[in-house]
Amino acid sequence: MTRMTPFSNPLLLGFDSMEKTLERVAKSGDSYPPYNIERFRPEERKGERLRITLAVAGFAEEDLEVTTEENQLVIKGRQNDDADRDYLHRGIASRQFQRVFVLADGMRVTGAELKNGLLSVDLDRPEPERLVKKINISVKD
Repeated sequence: MTRMTPFSNPLLLGFDSMEKTLERVAKSGDSYPPYNIERFRPEERKGERLRITLAVAGFAEEDLEVTTEENQLVIKGRQNDDADRDYLHRGIASRQFQRVFVLADGMRVTGAELKNGLLSVDLDRPEPERLVKKINISVKD
C-alpha cells in the first residue's frame, strides 16, 4: 500500500527532503530549553535578520555547542555532574538538550553570544540579487 502525502503530487519534484523535515518537526515535542525567535526590522538592502535566544541558565560556554549541518542549526548543551558535591536536596537538574532549527535557503549564522544565562544566536539572509537569464531556444527542422 502506497502512502499518499501532499508531496506525492508529480508536479512537486524534489520536495522529498522538505516532507522529511516537516515530519521531524511534527514529532519534536520537547520544550526544554525554552526559546524566543525575534525578527529585526529589515534595513534597506540588508535582507532579513533573526535572533534565536535560548534560556540556558547554569550552562557555561564550554557546556554549549552551536553548529550548522546542511540546512539545520543544531544547539547542544551538556552539563557534567560534579562528583565532589554532596547534595541534601537537588531541585536543579543538570540535563542535556539538543535543539534543531531548520534553516531556509540562504540563511546563515552570523554569531552566538552567552550573556546572563541566555544564549543568543544571530542569523541573517542577505537579499538575493535579482538575476534574469535568457534561455536560447534552438530550432531543429
